[in-house]
Amino acid sequence: MSGPQYLSQDALESIKEELRTRKTVNRKELSEQIGSAKELGDLSENFEYHDAKDRQGQNESRIIEIEDMIRNAVIVDSKSGESSISLGVRFGAEINGNKKDFEIVGASESDPMAGKISNESPLGNAFLGLSVGESAKLQTPAGEAEYKVISIE
Repeated sequence: MSGPQYLSQDALESIKEELRTRKTVNRKELSEQIGSAKELGDLSENFEYHDAKDRQGQNESRIIEIEDMIRNAVIVDSKSGESSISLGVRFGAEINGNKKDFEIVGASESDPMAGKISNESPLGNAFLGLSVGESAKLQTPAGEAEYKVISIE
């Protein structure tokens, strides 16, 4: 992972806690599991050993990924009173007569079901820079969709 990682302060604290847990708790547990599995004998056909080693590798990969995210973190605060949509801004948009609330967030925080859309996603990118009354048009598998910005918090 390279380049800036746009995160809220809460998200940064959350990944720091995940890093702490992975380095202290998970490493210890996996080391113990590997040790126990070694005692079972022949490592070439020892499923428990290979499984624990695989999980250890996944844990170490995630540690590296989190450390990179923290190193490249750019804190984005929620913004209010903005006249156009940018990172950290909450807004309402209308599509097909239905109002939906959104917030533009960094890619690592996106949660489309909760209305948190990534600035890197096609939808998030289409909203960037728009003001109330303007529309974002997107090509979707079902055809063109138009989202009209109806409010900016």
